[in-house]
Amino acid sequence: MELGNLIGYPAATLTTLAFIPQAWQSWKTRDLSGISLPMYALFTLGVALWLGYGIIIGSFPVIAANAVTLLLASIVLWLKISAR
Repeated sequence: MELGNLIGYPAATLTTLAFIPQAWQSWKTRDLSGISLPMYALFTLGVALWLGYGIIIGSFPVIAANAVTLLLASIVLWLKISAR
């Protein structure tokens, strides 16, 4: 396995797992008062662009991490928008 993948897979796993508690807490409580809408909108767009970049360069760790993170961030963003 290449050094990039040896670093990429754990990095992708950890940064993706970091979003699960926020998405779960937001879903469960529907309390998004501490979430900034502009920040989460920009973050979600950034993750979508990272996903596109991963697809262009053909990097599975980048694609996998950003696909899952985009899903989780989109859920939180959707909950924030629908709570307004």
